[in-house]
Amino acid sequence: MFETTSVKALLSRPNFVRPHLARDIRRLERDVLRMGALVEQSFRLTHQALFARDLSVAEQLPLLDKKIDRYYKQIEAECTAIMTLQSPSEQDLRCLSAFMQLVRDLERIGDYAEDLSEIAVKIFPYEPHSCIPEIAVMSRHAQAMLATSLGALADLDEVGAKSIKVLDDAVDEAYERVYETLANQRDIQGSVEPIVLLALAIRCLERMADHATNIGQRVAYIVTGQRS
Repeated sequence: MFETTSVKALLSRPNFVRPHLARDIRRLERDVLRMGALVEQSFRLTHQALFARDLSVAEQLPLLDKKIDRYYKQIEAECTAIMTLQSPSEQDLRCLSAFMQLVRDLERIGDYAEDLSEIAVKIFPYEPHSCIPEIAVMSRHAQAMLATSLGALADLDEVGAKSIKVLDDAVDEAYERVYETLANQRDIQGSVEPIVLLALAIRCLERMADHATNIGQRVAYIVTGQRS
């Protein structure tokens, strides 16, 4: 296993033997963080559309999703090119493989954010359900997990990366409670569509939290070389 400080040096200090490779990896890290910032923005807008019932922001999601997808394809292609053409060391490969997995998780969170914005539009005509406050808390927890995972990547913070698991447990527990409430509701008057939409919404949030947890695990792998 490589020392933690040597991995941090890979991203923070020049490699005098292969400076071009070190520059490429640092540039990729910056692009991953830029992609992450777009995903965070998508998540915030989705939260606003769903819980503040501000549908005007939902119109921004498709354009943001296209930008996220472009970053995803670009970063994946550049990682593949470096692996193929530059004969990276095992330590370099660890970073590159983690980046490729990271952007896949980010891309999926972006997709779920767009799904949630569509749910916000469909559920808008109905009266807010009593579960909405707890679902909003789930959303805030998942957003905090994403922010923490990206902060851990920027700082190569193993402890921060692993701390995400606590919030993930809270999201999972909330998912189970809300799902049981929705599944066992008997006093439904009119359409069942809002119940179905809320069930889809909490599933999206639960999956977004899982992907944020994955990102934390990728960061810990970069730092320690150990998969959790």
